[in-house]
Amino acid sequence: MANSNPFDDGATCNPVAYKNAKFLDSRSGRAIRILSEYLQPLAHFRNERVQDTVVFFGSARIQETGPLSKYYHEARELARLVTEWSDRLERTKKRFVVTTGGGPGIMEAANRGAHDAGGKTIGLNIGLPFEQRPNPYITSELCFEFHYFFMRKFWFAYLAKALVVFPGGFGTLDELMEVLTLTQTRKLEKKMVTVLYGREFWQEILNFEALAKYGLISPEDLDLFQFADSPEQAFTILREGLSRLYLAPAPSRPGPEEDTPEIAKSRV
Repeated sequence: MANSNPFDDGATCNPVAYKNAKFLDSRSGRAIRILSEYLQPLAHFRNERVQDTVVFFGSARIQETGPLSKYYHEARELARLVTEWSDRLERTKKRFVVTTGGGPGIMEAANRGAHDAGGKTIGLNIGLPFEQRPNPYITSELCFEFHYFFMRKFWFAYLAKALVVFPGGFGTLDELMEVLTLTQTRKLEKKMVTVLYGREFWQEILNFEALAKYGLISPEDLDLFQFADSPEQAFTILREGLSRLYLAPAPSRPGPEEDTPEIAKSRV
């Protein structure tokens, strides 16, 4: 008897596009992968009620013991102070959540300090040939793995209300200069409290005054950051700056937007 179902011997189709791993991993699927690195963290930040962050940058090579170990311990203490303070704020959302690149060194120290305080803490990890692996102190729901550097940088810059930069190498310098450029050019329509931790280190590595002297930056650009040499000093700068800029009474946003992270507006 002839087959009465004309589809029984039909051609085998490709899987539904959003379930097709071969397509998603291809060059043609790149735009979807990029979009996923925006939407997935956004969903997690919304679920965890994270409104904004304090970002810690610094070297992955600074360990708990060693020549520069004091910076590890001081980053840990500063993150603990920030987290204890932010958790005492009478808010329904999580404010000023300590955020790092998710790896070892200064990143581990900052996540560890927030963990010491019993608070949530974010790690924006990225796959690299060496050094980078998620440290164990990141809140599991807020530990992300990125493929694209620029999407990782987006989440660093657009949730942050403050930045603390400990001694570091190429990656730290890249991150510092990018945020300083965004704030200098006002591409971010917000004030960023920026602390360079370790005056002696930063003044040896970067001569900002020379840039102003030669007219390559404006003298007022030197006010985009402050130096600190102790956890207590850095915490005072952060607390006073964040309180003045972001804790003044403001009308709440109605409706579903109240559950969304406060992503910084940018200039069109």
